[in-house]
Amino acid sequence: MVNQKTVALVAHDNRKKDLIEWVEWNYTSLIKHRIVCTGTTGKLVDTAVTAKLEADGDSVSTYSITRLKSGPLGGDQQLGAMITEGKIDFVIFFWDPMEPQPHDVDVKALLRIGVLYNIPFACNRSSADFIISSPLMNEQYKPVVKDYSRYLQREVE
Repeated sequence: MVNQKTVALVAHDNRKKDLIEWVEWNYTSLIKHRIVCTGTTGKLVDTAVTAKLEADGDSVSTYSITRLKSGPLGGDQQLGAMITEGKIDFVIFFWDPMEPQPHDVDVKALLRIGVLYNIPFACNRSSADFIISSPLMNEQYKPVVKDYSRYLQREVE
């Protein structure tokens, strides 16, 4: 990971308000990095950050946001692919543990990929606060990724 990170922001519908509050609180740190969001979350994040920048008299061109498809429409898989390609440095995913999601298998796959590639993955505000306030946010960091070559070379019958 280089000094400028690529952070993925994702939230289930019942947690979008919480994520936007978190983004508004941390936008000055976030705009130093590239932001990737799924669907509706991306629209809400862009609106919130733009409003904060304009209120402060800053240029909205000072940050980068990439919007993927909505999670249930493939955005979770797009994000997972970006993780496998080394294009995401960490994920902030405010998921709703109380509401069944039609794309629960996609969410589980995304969590699995995050663990497999050893990237920081915050699933609530407290862990997101720890990540965003870490000194590693503004330093180079190389996560140790397990070597899976033995798995790839195994005999399959």
